[in-house]
Amino acid sequence: MSKIQLVHDSCVTFKADAVVNAANRYLAAGGGICGAIFCKAGRTELQAACDRYETPLKDGEAVITPAFGIKNAKHIIHAVGPDFSVTPDAFDKLFLAYFNSLVVLRENGLHSIAFPLISSGIFGGRLNNPVAVSVEQCVKAFNAFIADNPGYDIDVALCAYTYDSYIEAKKVFEG
Repeated sequence: MSKIQLVHDSCVTFKADAVVNAANRYLAAGGGICGAIFCKAGRTELQAACDRYETPLKDGEAVITPAFGIKNAKHIIHAVGPDFSVTPDAFDKLFLAYFNSLVVLRENGLHSIAFPLISSGIFGGRLNNPVAVSVEQCVKAFNAFIADNPGYDIDVALCAYTYDSYIEAKKVFEG
């Protein structure tokens, strides 16, 4: 049976078949969770794997690479969330970043995934509550995926790294 849980943890260290990188369109090492993933996986190896994809990717797209030095996961799924400071109404693209990550998970025969709060940091733009928006779109994508794939069980962990983001996410997740 498929399930989704909210955890106060980093997706970089969470044990799952795949961890998700909140990637930029060029699949380049960045800051925040992206930088942490590149650092733990091994910048050179991960960048070489990312360079095999034709970029720029579009908002909402997701691709997969090996996890390299990340021993708690087999793969990294790179999901491009929208930058709400550029596209302030791109909620559908955030939904797609989550949903397409789940599709990539299924396409690769994987069943567990750890997400960060995509587009809730620097890409949150001028959203009133980017954490709440991210949680809403993740839950919506999870529900759409299990409705479309009733025979494919997945275990989703939505990881809120900071205490403040966890408390804010919990309000939405439990609401």
